[in-house]
Amino acid sequence: MNIVSVKNVQIGTGIPKVIIPLMAATAHELKIEIQEVKKENPDMVEWRADALIEGDKLETVIHVLSEIKEALGEIPLLFTFRSYKEGGQKETSSSYYMNLLTAVIESKYPDLVDIELFIGSSIVKRLVKKAKEQQIMVIMSNHDFQATPANEEMINRLVTMQEAGADILKIAVMPTCIMDVLRLLAVAETMKTTYAKQPFITIAMGQMGLLSRIAGEMVGSAATFGSGKQASAPGQIEAEELKYLLGRLHYHSKN
Repeated sequence: MNIVSVKNVQIGTGIPKVIIPLMAATAHELKIEIQEVKKENPDMVEWRADALIEGDKLETVIHVLSEIKEALGEIPLLFTFRSYKEGGQKETSSSYYMNLLTAVIESKYPDLVDIELFIGSSIVKRLVKKAKEQQIMVIMSNHDFQATPANEEMINRLVTMQEAGADILKIAVMPTCIMDVLRLLAVAETMKTTYAKQPFITIAMGQMGLLSRIAGEMVGSAATFGSGKQASAPGQIEAEELKYLLGRLHYHSKN
């Protein structure tokens, strides 16, 4: 499996990297949130631009993104505008998504951008091409807030992301029973041993999915999301506690 290097962070080796989302609704609140998040020493920060009240205004998003970039310094920055159908807070058109992501990539402010697998094949292809041209890394993602698909389907989605040119693959699903969580872990193990050329992230959401957020090193999941001031998905635990748990599991797995 390839290791993806973003600034001084190596994704795909060692302890899973902790990503903390920024979820503030205004630029002023974001400044406060950033200062709090920096205290947690995250491996990466994700800005969920769809959480911004003015997230449907392209020029505003780009301006705020530039301020976030400056405030974070050397901390890697992931830009995400989550679509409404995959759990986002803004119901916008696919053309807005395309135009926004294009502008974000061309700005070169983020180190990585999140591109949704199912936003449309032509959009995915164009955005990945643009990101490669601008040397911006791509996390390709899929989120299912209703269920946990069959193992073969989850593997197929991750492999499709890889074939589409993603640097990092991500799938998040909603378990309805503990067996769904165990199936997701089995999918991660299968990806690690058989299919993965790129680092991947596998998450079972909700309280039931906690195991998937801390067991990544054992099954190959390269990163996980810990909450700062506000969680970006069900089941996230605070980043400080998450880092502690990941560290203890790493220690005991090596000793």
